[in-house]
Amino acid sequence: MNNFTLHLPTKVLFGKGQIAAIKQQIPNGAKILMTYGGGSIKKNGVYQQVTQALQDFEVVEFSGIEPNPQFATLMKAVTLARQEKVTFLLAVGGGSVLDGTKFIAAAINHQGDEWEIVKSHGQVITQALPIGAILTLPATGSEMNGNAVVSRKETQDKLGFFSPYVKPQFSVLDPTTTYSLPTRQTANGVVDAFVHTFEQYMTYPVNAKVQDRFAEAVFSTLIEEGPKALAEPENYDVRANIMWAATMALNGILGVGVPQDWASHAIGHELTAQYGLDHGQTLAIVVPAIMWHQRESKKEKLVQFAQRVWHYQGNDQTEGVKIAIAKTRAFFEQMGTPTRLSAMVLMTVNSQLY
Repeated sequence: MNNFTLHLPTKVLFGKGQIAAIKQQIPNGAKILMTYGGGSIKKNGVYQQVTQALQDFEVVEFSGIEPNPQFATLMKAVTLARQEKVTFLLAVGGGSVLDGTKFIAAAINHQGDEWEIVKSHGQVITQALPIGAILTLPATGSEMNGNAVVSRKETQDKLGFFSPYVKPQFSVLDPTTTYSLPTRQTANGVVDAFVHTFEQYMTYPVNAKVQDRFAEAVFSTLIEEGPKALAEPENYDVRANIMWAATMALNGILGVGVPQDWASHAIGHELTAQYGLDHGQTLAIVVPAIMWHQRESKKEKLVQFAQRVWHYQGNDQTEGVKIAIAKTRAFFEQMGTPTRLSAMVLMTVNSQLY
């Protein structure tokens, strides 16, 4: 196992009704910029819960943060936050809203070109406004880490950055907020969390037994509960397990002391930038192909993956590798996420026609 340093400063408020508790987590007298996406939180009751909890605070709202948040949109929020002199940010939504809010928090007091925050992968960040989060789409793990991804349409860039300054101070994880998610978003979230785990696991052995076993537990949970969420969208226990699995997949615990890859994400970001595909959709396409391409260099972990996660009982490495890849592809397809670009393009065209 490699050396590591781990610090998890985010307080997690997990479970039904926890949105009401945010008023105890935000400093008295804070002026809040509340960020959210296209307005779904007003349809599922989350917005009403949040505004009720914040009735004793001065709140400025910024809506319209899109999937794969755009630099131009986020800069409008930065301008608003500067004008209003906000002191605290509250992100209400999925990973894109959280990622965008992290950029806003770092950009408000940044001196110079704000795009440098992203181009430098967060290296230029020296401070940020405090952030709280209310998660409505489990997928990215952004609710408990310092990672973010921002896109810029005019340059077709989609780049990630990291900074400990933008880790949320608290995050609310209420599984009931995910009941109304469209099937596609549920599937994307499960695939995204699965691949986050994969990127930290599917490299080569370093005798990190706890990390491997934790990762395998996340894989198994997503495999068991993902299809159930599609069939029973208001099953609290299913949603709760998926929500916590997605957070655990990228809150830092699985990746300490082990080599990581992230090639699948790098390629997936390019597909999103070029074709506008959902992030989870690109990962479902890329991962099986990368597993096959790197089957020799990752053989030991692929066989371990087949044995421990996919219940392969044999010891033949060639067969184990094939099973690991085939079972993973079949799981993504079971979630309704095509694993070939041609199928994804056809599905996208059909959805536009009908």
